[in-house]
Amino acid sequence: MVEGSMTQGAGLGSAAGTGTLRDFRVPAYVHDVPANVQPTDPDVPAPGAESPEDHPEGYTPTERDLPVIDPGDTVQIEVTQPAPTGDEGLGPLYVVGDVHGYLDELLAALREQGLIDAEGDWAAGTARLWFLGDFTDRGPDGIGVIDLVMRLSAEAAAAGGYCKALMGNHELLLLGAKRFGDTPVNSGAGTATFQAAWLLNGGQKADMDRLQDVHLQWMSRLDAIEIEDDHLLTHSDTTAYLDYGDSIEAVNDTVRETLTRNDADECWDLFRKFTKRFAFKDEESGPGAVRQLLDTYGGSRIVHGHSPIPYLLGEVGGEDGDSEDGRPPVEGPHVYANGLAIAMDGGVTMAGKLLVQQLPMDI
Repeated sequence: MVEGSMTQGAGLGSAAGTGTLRDFRVPAYVHDVPANVQPTDPDVPAPGAESPEDHPEGYTPTERDLPVIDPGDTVQIEVTQPAPTGDEGLGPLYVVGDVHGYLDELLAALREQGLIDAEGDWAAGTARLWFLGDFTDRGPDGIGVIDLVMRLSAEAAAAGGYCKALMGNHELLLLGAKRFGDTPVNSGAGTATFQAAWLLNGGQKADMDRLQDVHLQWMSRLDAIEIEDDHLLTHSDTTAYLDYGDSIEAVNDTVRETLTRNDADECWDLFRKFTKRFAFKDEESGPGAVRQLLDTYGGSRIVHGHSPIPYLLGEVGGEDGDSEDGRPPVEGPHVYANGLAIAMDGGVTMAGKLLVQQLPMDI
């Protein structure tokens, strides 16, 4: 673990530009099969991408390559947003899906909800804001996103509210790439390295160049799972959290202790498990998987990021699933698993939508 004082990030500026090619790639080891792909060559644009000279220095677009999930496995449900309500002096609760370096989109979404003002400062008083993880990779300004979240945390606390964040698999990936680089790890599908996995999954040189001790320390201390207003908040739609403890405190302590030991194989196993997905998607087994987590950690509904909604709905890769302009048709969170799960990753890396949602949702 990186030692040193914890300071808040400042400023919204970025050393890199903000090109907006959006993409998503699932690594082969998610499905525990041998990987036959190599990191994207930064000099070769992905299919349909702009040429490299269109991107700022240090920004490497990655190939959009999504396995297609058959439609019909989940159900889109109309939801309405209730009026804000306080809880013991605290304001309304909001959650934010995966950001993946899209700072401009995040700022716009937060402004739309009235959480920040035109200058990007906290404007929501006693409101509570939770980020569900995955701040970096694929998009152009992951470090700018982390700096913003750190700064808003201080500003929200000063106003009587709070802004907090969960650890996503991409935080684990970036930590691993920085700490272990090309050190071989046992991947279950042969030898792998954090560096290769980070590059394959959209790691940006601009982020690595700007990564500081304060960012590493902040990421390594993030909670993996939390509960707010009877909502169980996680990053990943997986039951792998159960491998790390039978209480929220135990899971968070185990994850932090694993990172403190700084063992490459242990950190890889943690990353691999947090990268698993779709535990709640199947109509028959999905609700039971959600109830496993709720029965263990509490809450009546789980709220997660990680798996893009277009991917959950099978609306990626086919003409029938895309809207007329080619964008996945994401308008808001996706409620599924008999109403027990809310997916918050709107697919911003796939030209979808960066979601900020007030809870509870009236289902």
